[in-house]
Amino acid sequence: MSTGAVHDPSVRARAREALERGAAHLRGMRAPEGYWWAELESNPTITAEHAFMLHALGLADDATRRRLANELLATQGDDGGWRVWYSGPADLSTTVEAYYALKLCGVPADDPRMAAARAVARDLGGVNRARFFTKLWLAVLGRYPWDAIPVLPPEMMLLPPRAPLSPWRFACWARGTFVALMVVLSRRPVYAQPTGVDELFLEEPGAGPPPGPRTPGRWTPFLAWTMRVARAYNRRPVPALRRLSEARVARWICERQEADGSWGGIQPPWVYSILALHSLGYPLDHPVIRRALDGFDDTFSMHLDGDRLRIQACLSPVWDTALAAVALEDAGAGDGDPDLAAARDWLLSKEVTRIGDWRTIPRRGRAGGWSFEFANEWYPDTDDTAEVLIALRRAGTPASHPAIRRGVDWLLAMQSSNGGWGAFDVDNDHAIMRQLPLCDFGEVIDPPTEDVTAHVVEALRACGVPADHPAVRRGVAYLWATQRDDGSWWGRWGVNHVYGTGAALPALAAAGEDMGDPRVRRAVDWLAAHQNRDGGWGESVLSYTDPAWIGRGDSTPSQTAWALIGLHAAAPRHPAVAHGLLYLADTQNPDGSWDEPYFTGTGFPADFMIRYHSYRQVFPVSALGRLAR
Repeated sequence: MSTGAVHDPSVRARAREALERGAAHLRGMRAPEGYWWAELESNPTITAEHAFMLHALGLADDATRRRLANELLATQGDDGGWRVWYSGPADLSTTVEAYYALKLCGVPADDPRMAAARAVARDLGGVNRARFFTKLWLAVLGRYPWDAIPVLPPEMMLLPPRAPLSPWRFACWARGTFVALMVVLSRRPVYAQPTGVDELFLEEPGAGPPPGPRTPGRWTPFLAWTMRVARAYNRRPVPALRRLSEARVARWICERQEADGSWGGIQPPWVYSILALHSLGYPLDHPVIRRALDGFDDTFSMHLDGDRLRIQACLSPVWDTALAAVALEDAGAGDGDPDLAAARDWLLSKEVTRIGDWRTIPRRGRAGGWSFEFANEWYPDTDDTAEVLIALRRAGTPASHPAIRRGVDWLLAMQSSNGGWGAFDVDNDHAIMRQLPLCDFGEVIDPPTEDVTAHVVEALRACGVPADHPAVRRGVAYLWATQRDDGSWWGRWGVNHVYGTGAALPALAAAGEDMGDPRVRRAVDWLAAHQNRDGGWGESVLSYTDPAWIGRGDSTPSQTAWALIGLHAAAPRHPAVAHGLLYLADTQNPDGSWDEPYFTGTGFPADFMIRYHSYRQVFPVSALGRLAR
């Protein structure tokens, strides 16, 4: 490790060279329309479930089967299993889904790669120990008993929004999924496939334990009882009530379809909405279903070398563009820069100007903000809105611009009662939803988090909201209240404490907090203590479930950049800064890019991880720009 300081001319020179190359490479990634968009890579279940959907609907042709199989085989681990994130352990449900998709796509069971996958799945407990969604797909395909699957009656749609088990109490991503599943789970469609998966069961299908919540609580026994009642009711529902509730679900689904055919711009509600509508009698040539199927063939399909087809779970162009614009501004791009001008104009064109689901419970706020994807009018989010506002302001857009004023007003309206901000909704923190017995995977509520709150506070200040404004002060108080005893902050949407701490420190600085405060010094000390010997920072996804991994992991360009951005705000001359800059310079490729196989983005902590292919470029350029210029 170098012992140079950040003001050492040789360190600064190397950092500036890396900055110039990195910024040039980043500029080359911009699309002619003005946006940046890189792949959002998740895990093989997204591709496997696409194969399930096509086979269920009778739409899988030989060429598609071959390309889906090639992708799944290319992502199989050396041990025969499939993983949720790079270098993670083999995952039972992911392995079962990939294995069955391969069988449906024509890969013979006696293929050595299939034999290895079978051994992994059986060693991990077999299909009966897989998660709810895996069993659900097997039931749809005729390979798992529906009687072993819980029921969510569509009559739940008739509950008032503020009722404890109302669909509005789910986070928006779970809401779109479970509203569609109310029909699927009650109608129980079966699209029987001739190919089975009996060899992955250790007992009779359905003989294993019933689904259980990931986070059980005092309501779990009661909710388990209500699910039994729901199953009994589903055998003899009240006809008029069932017709009314199914019609309301169908209308809700159709109203929320986006221009690109998706629902919410994400894969889970998309595939389940198709199944729900089809089970209600909508034909495949119905405009809503036709648009949905065509949408998968557009931007969500990744056509990769080796005749491979990978399906993205989501698209991130607004997020990528805002981060890229900020990075170029950090690198020294000025108001007249053509790349910044193109990004600014494109971002302004993506403002969300309709009232969406976010207004149902708080009943306040006017439309104004940004979503994550190319097309998502129903679900803008506070995190994207904050980053877009920062990018626009730093690109020279005046704070008085109508879109910025609307964005600020919307963020102010979206503050939760504890002073923090969730991503999509206000006070979406009802833990009872986590305790539903079928919620054995991911996160189903959207409480305020440290990283989102930090970005919003920073954005409000960038847009001219005074530091003594009540919303800013409450946001700052939330950040101080959520700081961990070791000095770090947890990261909800990025891995993990390095992300949270790298977000919180710039926000506190922007809010005018004293960077000499002992609490800030604890955060700086935590970052310095977790720097790796190579000068970089890394944190494993395992840190979400095992405290021993907090702040520990192989160095990555994005996580190193997050730590440096935090240090820039709180201690720019700390010796750790120079070491971090040299790590970025040493690991840069000749073309100005960086490599990063690790998943440093978070969908659901530990359950659904994301490898943003933009992160390894935008964040190093930002960090180098802030510290080397």
